[in-house]
Amino acid sequence: MSPFLTTMLRNLAPLSLLMLLTACATTPPAPVVDFKPGYDFGAVRKIAFYDQSGLVTGNHPVPISDMTRDRIDSALEQALRAKGFEILERKDAGQAQLLISWTLITDDKTEVRTYGTPGFGVGFGRYNRYSMYNCWGCAQTEVSVKNYTEGTFIVDMIDPKLQRSVWRGSIQSRLKSQPENDQAKYNAAADNIFASFPPP
Repeated sequence: MSPFLTTMLRNLAPLSLLMLLTACATTPPAPVVDFKPGYDFGAVRKIAFYDQSGLVTGNHPVPISDMTRDRIDSALEQALRAKGFEILERKDAGQAQLLISWTLITDDKTEVRTYGTPGFGVGFGRYNRYSMYNCWGCAQTEVSVKNYTEGTFIVDMIDPKLQRSVWRGSIQSRLKSQPENDQAKYNAAADNIFASFPPP
């Protein structure tokens, strides 16, 4: 594939931010979760968005539209409301017991695969000069190179008093190549990442 075509295909990624949030696999990737031991999550009732939520970084940062940001925020809100939490307006964030922040890290990756394929050597055999093939069992090595963008979607729950994250969930996957505007898919993905929040 020519460098021009490779660059053009990579630039399609911004049109598709189906991130990991909306991975299309039949079974969505399980989130990796970590949390502060001993933290009293049972006392948390009010949550608000961190003012710097929605950061996109990495070696291939993907521009995100305001509509996509709204879909992500809405999905995270509905998942937390379904668990009984109150989501405060940003102007009331000072009353929140936890602040939610999400980050998308996007990186260019290259996948190289090497595999063997049957091959036939053409020529006259040493012991059978009438044979046109003298290497029926030979194998040829083929190399496949694919460029793709990998994304890591991270959700942090920040204690405003400690000014530290006390819970983190993350999902890593390849970014999709087609745009997604179905809110229900974002909602299902948010439910997935919050499946084990709050910790027992």
